[in-house]
Amino acid sequence: MTDRRRVSFRPSLVAAVALVAGAAGLSGCAVLGDSALSQAFVDPARYDLYSCEQLATERTALDARLTEINTLMRKAETGTGGAVVSEVAYRNDYINLKAQSRLAEQTWRDNKCVAAPPPVTAAVPVAPAAAPARAGRAAR
Repeated sequence: MTDRRRVSFRPSLVAAVALVAGAAGLSGCAVLGDSALSQAFVDPARYDLYSCEQLATERTALDARLTEINTLMRKAETGTGGAVVSEVAYRNDYINLKAQSRLAEQTWRDNKCVAAPPPVTAAVPVAPAAAPARAGRAAR
């Protein structure tokens, strides 16, 4: 018969292996970023029934939200441990919004939408100011 010996793992070795495995798993999420894989998190038919006016409104709202999230990420990165806070708190929302924005832009191009020119306001003619009447004299 063969002699089987029990192999005892040191707790520090188990912890090191778990740490490496966890880091490898999280690094896979970080690589996802703004790549084409992020499109997998957005419904491809989301904007199919939108009109050009609705798409224009949606694109504006997405751009505003992306700017807001980006500002919050930059602000979070200024503090201690800010890069971690920025990634944990905002990165998923940023990736999702970026993918939605790409889809809205693609639908905009596919529908051959054109940005509406800014509204032209009609210039209201201003009447010339009348000369003030002098006090004490009657107008002739």
